[in-house]
Amino acid sequence: MWPPGFLTVRRLFLAGLGIAASVSPSLAYQTIDQVIADWKNQPQSTYPTEFTRGIIPKGIHSHNDYWRDVPLFSAIAVGAVSVEADVWLWNDELYVGHDPSSLSPKRTFSSLYVSPILSILKQQNPVTLFPYTNNTRYGVFDAVIDQTLYLFVDVKTDGNTTWPLVIKQLEPLREGGWLSYWDAEAGVLRPGAITVVGTGNTPFEQVQSHTTPHRDAFYDAPITSFSSGPSGEYDNSTVVIASGSLASALGGPMSGSTLSDTQIAALTSQIQGAHAAGVKVRYWETPGWPLSKRNYIWKTLEELGVDLLNADDLEAAAGLKEICTIGTKDPGLGPVPRATQPPYKTAPPLFELQSRPLPRLFAGSVPPTLATG
Repeated sequence: MWPPGFLTVRRLFLAGLGIAASVSPSLAYQTIDQVIADWKNQPQSTYPTEFTRGIIPKGIHSHNDYWRDVPLFSAIAVGAVSVEADVWLWNDELYVGHDPSSLSPKRTFSSLYVSPILSILKQQNPVTLFPYTNNTRYGVFDAVIDQTLYLFVDVKTDGNTTWPLVIKQLEPLREGGWLSYWDAEAGVLRPGAITVVGTGNTPFEQVQSHTTPHRDAFYDAPITSFSSGPSGEYDNSTVVIASGSLASALGGPMSGSTLSDTQIAALTSQIQGAHAAGVKVRYWETPGWPLSKRNYIWKTLEELGVDLLNADDLEAAAGLKEICTIGTKDPGLGPVPRATQPPYKTAPPLFELQSRPLPRLFAGSVPPTLATG
C-alpha cells in the first residue's frame, strides 16, 4: 500500500518533465537520473531549433575562418558572430583559400558559406503547424534570434570583376530575405540575419552603386578614416564595420607589452569617431603571442568599445570573460526590428518579430531571459 498522496506526487514529477505516466508507463518507477537518460527516446525530446541551442553569441570575428577544420560551423559553435572568407575568381567561379596553392575545386564560396548558411537559417525557421511560426526570419543563434551573422568577403583577385560575382552568388540569401540592407527610401539600415561586408580588393564604388533592389552588401572602411570623428566619405549607408591593422591604427608596432597613453588615445579617437557615424569597429593583425600580450590587447580593445575581436584561437576568445554580445553596442546593427525585410517576390509575408533589447551577456553565462524561464 502506497503512502497517502504518493501516486499524486509521482504523477506531478513525471508531468513536470513533460512525460505523462499514462503515455510512458515504463517510467513509473525510474529515478530522475534514469528518466533524464531515457529522455532522448521520448517523442517530446525533439527541439525544433536545437541546432544552435545554448550557444551564446559573442563579439568575435573568426579570422581566416576557411582555415579551420570545419569552416563556418566551428565559429558558430563557440558563438562567434563574424566569419571571413577569402575569395578568388577563376573561370566564373569563386574559390575560397588563403593563397592560390590552397585552392580546391570543391571549396567554393557557395559550398563553404552561402549554401550552409541558407540551410542553417531554414532549420532555424521551420515550417510547422503553428501559423505564427511559419514566416519568421530568425537568425543563426537560437539564444538570441535577432543577432546578425557578419559574413566578410575578402576579395583577393581583381575587385571590379570579382565583386559582381559575389553579389550574384548571394542571390539565394537575397531571395529569402535574409540579408541586411540599406533602405534608401526611409534612410535607415534594415538589419537581417546575415550582414555581408566586402573587404580586401572590394571596390567601394561598386558597393556604393549597388542599389537594386537594395544595397545589401557593405564596405569594410579603413578605421583611420574615423580618427577625427565621422568620415565625410563613409557613413552607415555603405559601411557597417570599419577595420584596420592594429599597427597602422597605432602609427607603428607596439614597443612593449602594453599600450602607451598616446596609443590608447589614438584608438579611442578612432572608435568613438566610427561609433558616432553608426559604424562598428574591428582591428586585425593583433598579437597572438605571447598569450599574456594577446589577452591584454583583447581586454583593452573590449574596454575601449571594439565590437568585433579578431581571433585565430576561437576557444580562447570565447572563454575570455570580458567578451560580450555584439548586440549590446548600439551603433550599427542592433536587434532585428519588426518586419523589416524587403518584400522580395519569392519571400512569404513576414511575421512581425517582437524586438527586445539584448541583455549584456558574457562568455559562458546564461541569458537572463533563459535563466528566469
